[in-house]
Amino acid sequence: MNRLAEADLEVGPTVLPLPLRARLGPIAGLAALVVCLLGVLYAGHGEPGGVDRWIVDPTADSVRPPWRRVALAMDFLGEPAGAATLIVAAVAGCLLLRRPRAAVLVVAAAAMTVGTATLLKHLVGRTIHGDGNLSYPSGHTAFFTGLALVAALLATGRFGLGRAAGTSLVLGAALVAGAAMGWGQVALGAHYPTDVLGGWCTALAVVPATAWLVDRVADRLVDRMADDAPRRERR
Repeated sequence: MNRLAEADLEVGPTVLPLPLRARLGPIAGLAALVVCLLGVLYAGHGEPGGVDRWIVDPTADSVRPPWRRVALAMDFLGEPAGAATLIVAAVAGCLLLRRPRAAVLVVAAAAMTVGTATLLKHLVGRTIHGDGNLSYPSGHTAFFTGLALVAALLATGRFGLGRAAGTSLVLGAALVAGAAMGWGQVALGAHYPTDVLGGWCTALAVVPATAWLVDRVADRLVDRMADDAPRRERR
């Protein structure tokens, strides 16, 4: 095994599979556009919009047992304690599989997704249940969708899925995760449906870009390790 291959094993294979890069780029761009358009449309609002009212009254906490317990469980997974538990478990799994680059992506994607959603909340200023409750986009939905996207990207690379199968897996995972968390947020009256859509699109825009950045940094590290190897041998 040459030194470059050895270095690649140390940092792990790419986290943004090559077959998906051409497709996820436009999808991420479209998602970012939706986030911006919804943000402009609902900036400074404190009431549900027409789309929100058409779907459901998001200010009514109407879900009842046993579904209320399910909604509360989903909500917990987006709270700091639940989110931290998921991140630690995912990082541990990546390290056990000797995928340090994937472990970095888990942490970076979670931080970037939640950070972006938090920044947008303050920029947009949309509220629910009073001025102190910023709602757009849904950080819970963004986080949970982002984690599902990371898992799907890693599965695509690990199993060598092609462009069609990989794209289907990534979008399917994002849809299921976003729908599950989004339902819980709307059912508990924590967010408007359009907040959930904004959170879902935030993850679709941020995670592929974060994965690309992690690969760029890791690849440069691989190149530097390969260049430094001959110097270490001469010493």
